[in-house]
Amino acid sequence: MITLEQTRKRAEADAKTYGYYLTPQPDLLQMFLEGLKTNEDRYGYPSCPCRLATGNIEVDRDIICPCDYRDPDVAEFGSCYCRLYVNKAIFESQNLPEVPERRPEEKMARAYGTPISVEKIAAQTLGAPEKPPMQLQAKPDVKKKLWYCKQCGYVVYREDPPYVCPICKAKRDFFAEIETKVELKG
Repeated sequence: MITLEQTRKRAEADAKTYGYYLTPQPDLLQMFLEGLKTNEDRYGYPSCPCRLATGNIEVDRDIICPCDYRDPDVAEFGSCYCRLYVNKAIFESQNLPEVPERRPEEKMARAYGTPISVEKIAAQTLGAPEKPPMQLQAKPDVKKKLWYCKQCGYVVYREDPPYVCPICKAKRDFFAEIETKVELKG
């Protein structure tokens, strides 16, 4: 079992590595660290303390702290969604911004096994107006692929490429799918 101090040190080291700070509010920081520790004890991985995890690492991979959405959130808003990681300006001002949820609705629906509307997905992705919902049951299966960063060569096996390469910080557009072919001879 991980200790609260180990959780804190890991978060601090990660923040320092990427030029971030941990939230300047001590009570909030304590709550986040306890949430990370609880989630790691419960699931075996430190899922985001501000989102519900399923206990299925393949479904939750994008919300393992630091989540896939942290870097784009900090770049755009100065803070990640839960406000655990902040930039220097937010840290110094101590004014925590509201950060909208960036996790796609279809991922949340699949994670929770709830129905989602095809029209709602289309409206979000295409900007089309929503029609009366036609229900689609979210599928819990995850179709993983191999992705590689064309800038540094980092390889990851998951459903979608990360928003930002954890090695070189290249954007998602720099990832390409690696297609594999297996031939059996005999």
